Amino acid sequence: MDELRILSPTAILGYGFPKDSFERGLAKEPDLIGVDAGSSDPGPYYLGAGVSFTNRQAVKRDLKLILTAARERDIKVVIGTAGGSGGTPHLQWCTEIVKEIVKEETLHFKVATISAEQEQEDILARFDRGKLSALAPASETTREELIASSRIVAQMGVEPIISALEAGAEVVIAGRAYDPTVFASLPIKEGFPAGLALHMGKIMECASIAADPGSGSDCMFGILREDHFLLEPLHLKRKCTTTSVAAHTLYEKTNPLELHGPGGMIDLSATEFEQHSERVVKVKGSKFIESEEYTLKLEGAKLVGYRTLSIAGTRDPIMIQELDNIIEAVKIAVKDNFEDLKREDYHLLFRVYGRDGVMGELEPQQGIVAHEVGVIIEVVAKTQDLADTICSFARSTMLHYGYPNRVATAGNLAFPYSPSDLKAGEVYEFNLHHLLQVEDPEELFPIDMEIVVPGKSYSV
Repeated sequence: MDELRILSPTAILGYGFPKDSFERGLAKEPDLIGVDAGSSDPGPYYLGAGVSFTNRQAVKRDLKLILTAARERDIKVVIGTAGGSGGTPHLQWCTEIVKEIVKEETLHFKVATISAEQEQEDILARFDRGKLSALAPASETTREELIASSRIVAQMGVEPIISALEAGAEVVIAGRAYDPTVFASLPIKEGFPAGLALHMGKIMECASIAADPGSGSDCMFGILREDHFLLEPLHLKRKCTTTSVAAHTLYEKTNPLELHGPGGMIDLSATEFEQHSERVVKVKGSKFIESEEYTLKLEGAKLVGYRTLSIAGTRDPIMIQELDNIIEAVKIAVKDNFEDLKREDYHLLFRVYGRDGVMGELEPQQGIVAHEVGVIIEVVAKTQDLADTICSFARSTMLHYGYPNRVATAGNLAFPYSPSDLKAGEVYEFNLHHLLQVEDPEELFPIDMEIVVPGKSYSV
């Protein structure tokens, strides 16, 4: 095989893509349709709670277009980090949607599902054997922290996906996966250089975000050859430039010349970007360097409490001038009113938009220059009832607090919603961002092979 052609419809399954762009990609006769279905970017809630951050109807729309086109043309499909976070409930959720589409569209194919969620006892045993190490900026973990995890997933490399393809899978639905593997597994299986395949996958997993103008909801096409790859956005208003592609190569990286992943790193020190045509960029020189030890990234989330929010605003210049003093006074009032509570029972936070709501303590511009500000009162407590109670008291105290030189006394805050207090439910935080040393790259990722037909599936 002289070249391998890959279609990436969208940055994340469920983000959507124009049918015209997709059909333009199909006309180029791809060997693979790859799509990343998840990310840790939306935060720990989705991993911990076992739910998707993408909408089911939107995911089903994308999958229906992808699967029907792929089966008509005998194109392989690989989906990575199914369901948004790639745990067992996420994988099941995505697989159920696939089977619905099989029934509705009368499809028939062999599907491999690859699990990535880890048993807590197994990870504890590996921890005891010294197989876990911290991944910056995390610190070393503990047994207590591992036990507190609600869910742990490992990022698979290319090896489990290659095994599924070698077993004859026409569609692969993988749990948590290192993003580039979705696009690199088939090329590496077919003998193409791992460095180029993974680098191309690194860019294509975000689809047309690497184009100009960029979009996560549009298609990208890649052609991989022995010594280079080509990238072309499939919407005619977009183009790849050396700047747009090189810039995306730096995306989510701490070192501009190295991209670490399962089993090694992509060495970009000799990478070259060339404007191949007006809309196409050629990339060459990327190499893969194997590490002495094969490591996998572990991601874990734990439940830390329950959240209640109150969203308000003010445009009183006197209150805005006194805002820091008011917030401190409200915190003191809450502490005094609930003096029997322990410090760890609740956390009361204020986010001021128009001042430092985005960057917090890192905000370089000090002071408030806006004529109005938004204030989010946030409480995270050990129970939902306690979060509701603290938020209600903090909100009412701030609403009627008598600050110096106040003119009106009807109320200090404007609330856009009724009820003013919004229950946000469970709160999770990432508690595992570590590397796990393994002997076998596939040992943590069991593969389930099925033949799916309308209304049925058969294990093989």
